[in-house]
Amino acid sequence: MAGSSELSTTLADGTELHLRVSGDGNVERLSKAALAAAAGAVADARERKEKNEDELGAETGIVGTSAPMLELFRMLERIRSSNATVLVTGENGTGKELVARSIHRMSRRADERFVATNCSAFNDNLLESELFGHRRGAFTGAVSDKPGLFQVADTGTFFLDEVGDMSPALQVKLLRVLQEGVFLPVGATEQKKVDVRIIAATNRDLQAMVRDNSFREDLYYRLHVVALRVPPLRERREDIPQLVDHFLGRLGERDGHEKALSRDAMDRLMAHHWPGNVRELENEIERLWVLSGDDRLIGEEHLTPSIGRGGGPSVRPSSPPPGDDSVTITGTRLPDAVEQLERQMIAEGLRKSKGNKTRAAEALGISRRNLIRKVQSYGLEDAGKKS
Repeated sequence: MAGSSELSTTLADGTELHLRVSGDGNVERLSKAALAAAAGAVADARERKEKNEDELGAETGIVGTSAPMLELFRMLERIRSSNATVLVTGENGTGKELVARSIHRMSRRADERFVATNCSAFNDNLLESELFGHRRGAFTGAVSDKPGLFQVADTGTFFLDEVGDMSPALQVKLLRVLQEGVFLPVGATEQKKVDVRIIAATNRDLQAMVRDNSFREDLYYRLHVVALRVPPLRERREDIPQLVDHFLGRLGERDGHEKALSRDAMDRLMAHHWPGNVRELENEIERLWVLSGDDRLIGEEHLTPSIGRGGGPSVRPSSPPPGDDSVTITGTRLPDAVEQLERQMIAEGLRKSKGNKTRAAEALGISRRNLIRKVQSYGLEDAGKKS
């Protein structure tokens, strides 16, 4: 005789399961067995999901278990079998190159080369030669043929950092590589063909640059096939203790002993805004490691004075208003005052040169490479550029 039975249960995490079974025989016994099997299947599926997220985080080599990072890990998993162009966006110091390396390591090109370059580190002529190579005699000093990085990266992955700083002329040449897989070395008459996966990164708003006609719209859409945003550290504060342990562990392996942070020191790190993101945190941990000497417990007295004080949105002084050549110094410690002065002079130099790093470096009396390093350290990439 046919019958029916309805049963329900609640899992440990609060999930409710309801089951109705109808048919011949011992329906109640069958219902209980089916409900137990369903509950076990749900629990196993959740356990596999959690395990997969942990495994994926380990596979990427990126530290973090916060919700924004888990979402990033899931995106990396989705594109691992793809050969699509990827645009990685995020503030300076968030780890965009680390994400790019993870994409390569998880892809089918993992056994091929990963080549990286920073587009803002060269002027136009040098960058063109760096990317596409040149022929002997193409310009003064070209005493021999030189392969470009596109050729070096053939069959592998090419990471173009700060692609938003590329000039319109080079944007056209990059677009040709993306569309047709060909390029022309400087001074050459025959094109070269390459099979390269391109990963581009920028801390700038490329959509706004497209509206301002400073970045090609067709190139933007060619790069924006898959978009990944790396969250700033202030959006993933719960990852700070794990990052601190990671950096301390790496320093411990290097120097052969272990150290830990005091609770007060960790509280101040958690309260800080981190405008320089993970790179700033890493530098702070190494500074603490050195200044704490033989102490095994690092106290808050060794922290940079501005770390975690007041919880303001930035720990560095703002740049002077346009046209104001005065320099305002706050604080009484000489290192802090020197840092403020240097930052304000660099910001003013970039403003006067309208963001041209070569002219700014000449005016400041330092090398262009040194200026780029300081600009990145102070977070001044957009200084002097049109907003």
